[in-house]
Amino acid sequence: MGWPKSSRSVLFPFLQHVSDALQTAAIWNESEFIDLENRSSEIFAAIQTSSKNHAGRSKSTRSAAQEVLLSVIVGSVYVKSHIVTHDERETGLRNLVNFGHTIGHAIEAILTPIILHGECISVGMILEAEVSRQLGILSQVSVGRLSRCLQAYNLPISLSDSKIASLPAAKLIDIDRLLDIMSVDKKNSGQQKKIVLLQRIGKTFEEKATVVKDAVIANTLAEAVKVVSGLPAKNPVRMSTPGSKSISNRVLVLAALGKGSCRLKNLLHSDDTQVMISALKYLQVLFQNELEAPRLCISRFQGAKFTWEDGGDTLVVEGGLGSLSVPSNGKELYLGNAGTAARFLTTVCTLVTATPGVEGPEQTIITGNARMKQRPIGPLVTALQANGNKIDYLELSNCLPLAIAPQGLKGGHIQLAASVSSQYVSSILLCAPYAREPVTLELTGGQVISQPYIDMTIAVMKTFGVEVSRRTDPGTGKHLDIYDIPSAIYANPEEYRIESDASSATYPLAIAAITGTSCTIENIGSNSLQGDAKFAKEVLEKMGCEVVQTPTETTVRGCPKGSLKAIEEIDMEEMTDAFLTATALAAVANGRTRILGIANQRVKECNRIKAMNDQLSEFSIAAFILYIYFVLEKFGVETVELPDGLEIIGKPIENLNTGVSVHCYDDHRVAMAFSVLATVVEGTVFEEKRCVEKTWPNWWDDLENKVRFCLLPLSQIVLS
Repeated sequence: MGWPKSSRSVLFPFLQHVSDALQTAAIWNESEFIDLENRSSEIFAAIQTSSKNHAGRSKSTRSAAQEVLLSVIVGSVYVKSHIVTHDERETGLRNLVNFGHTIGHAIEAILTPIILHGECISVGMILEAEVSRQLGILSQVSVGRLSRCLQAYNLPISLSDSKIASLPAAKLIDIDRLLDIMSVDKKNSGQQKKIVLLQRIGKTFEEKATVVKDAVIANTLAEAVKVVSGLPAKNPVRMSTPGSKSISNRVLVLAALGKGSCRLKNLLHSDDTQVMISALKYLQVLFQNELEAPRLCISRFQGAKFTWEDGGDTLVVEGGLGSLSVPSNGKELYLGNAGTAARFLTTVCTLVTATPGVEGPEQTIITGNARMKQRPIGPLVTALQANGNKIDYLELSNCLPLAIAPQGLKGGHIQLAASVSSQYVSSILLCAPYAREPVTLELTGGQVISQPYIDMTIAVMKTFGVEVSRRTDPGTGKHLDIYDIPSAIYANPEEYRIESDASSATYPLAIAAITGTSCTIENIGSNSLQGDAKFAKEVLEKMGCEVVQTPTETTVRGCPKGSLKAIEEIDMEEMTDAFLTATALAAVANGRTRILGIANQRVKECNRIKAMNDQLSEFSIAAFILYIYFVLEKFGVETVELPDGLEIIGKPIENLNTGVSVHCYDDHRVAMAFSVLATVVEGTVFEEKRCVEKTWPNWWDDLENKVRFCLLPLSQIVLS
């Protein structure tokens, strides 16, 4: 969500130094960090709001936003002053203010002067936080908080940020070069690299920089990783997966639109939820009021508010009662490759109302990365246009980016083609209570895709006080694809605990199945709202594994390695995200497995059916793209693409091709599904390893630290 050039030039000096304030708060003072984390909108308002007659120089003329800004500046200065005073000879404590500098300075040496010091340190802070996470010191919750906070101030957090990746100099970055630059940095002792490791927000692991091995740093920097096959060093494994992406995105929308305060527990901390939260923040209503004091102009925000508690484990959402506004300063809502956020926010943006006092047309623009601009959204837009909303395609027809006029949602009878994605249905369901008229939603176009996800949406809406009724045929009692949604305001429950992600749970469970070991996943069982929770009973058990599932957890004990049974035919329409995992297992099962009911996977992050087919097919491709990619070799399993699925002819593990390089198509589930196969196939390499940040950012760390497989970084690759 970049700033327009004119706005960015105004904020430039501030953006240069805000990383310093975030840095000192992160290492020393969590309360200061919370202010920066929760009040970014106010801090930006303090900078952007005009100050008449030097208002703000004295306490009597200072706005609340200016008070926050001043507090942040003073806090940062105090921490640095305290550290320098108590460690005049730089014996250790003084090193703490170098958080983010060891890696950040190495990046700066290559990218200066185009990328500024503060921006390089911002990327360095995230990478050094990931080093701490890899070592098992820092939680993903803390990494997520730091990432969100830096992004809120328009600072880059990765080398793949467009402002960095587009530079010719970025092609000069590789791990060996970065390590060499670090070696001559005066903060380090030659080959001994010293990094300030966070233990949590506001506290470091040691009161000095810690010596970290090159291999650990390289593992974090690498964009590619090799999995060392074998048996997990830990058996049995007991773990939990991150919060459900599907439920997280739904409750974020509901709580933001609702009335009252809701404490969200076990929210997924990932790219997908980050873009959803950011977008909902940018849709806040901004008022600027001239007070009676002529020198003072104060900005205030009305609408949903987001604050973090319990060290970032709990997100408190104060509902905005459906008050939404066109983003200020022409900001576009950039959603990356977050398909769920794109579909849900398309209808959310129809609820936006025109800004009072603004002349001329307004619009909310939602956009994404190159792949997101290829993924279809036409049926949803067509339904909303037919309901009276003005929505324009800005590039390709039926795809993002979209320009949505602030008209509100009319409601009444809405017809929607639902044979491509259930997310279209959920998008309208979630927003329907805020339409001007009660909504009757009729699904057309044949068989509805992924009914369990629609049922999930309805169940979550009920928890927030809105009951959707589904019509039935009076003669047969059969359910019809017609839903009635009343006009209402969501009543936020005091607390909502999000289930762990059932799709993600399939990966460690499948590793147990393929290696003949045991794994228990907590917070996912037979009571789950998610269709993929059936995977263990309906797939792994049929392949010969022992499965025990209680209402709240699932245990799988794999059969002896190499003895998985093929499933002649299985319809996975109700657990489509798990089909990737089933495909990886079928590759080594004894016999043919036909997986059906997954036609909608062609419109996911990549065309998942084609991706799996290409990776498993029996041919070898040698291709070099800008010297980044390794020779692509395939696993050697025969596959057949079907109209709505895939047939896999399994092979013994020892007959599979080794040394395979998997191109992940920037798809998180392709990467994690193939990592299951990599645990038994020697030398498998994963390009684009960071694509897992979409739903399980610390997947590779958990595979190494919790399941206990060895991972090797590939130093040749940094940028993909």
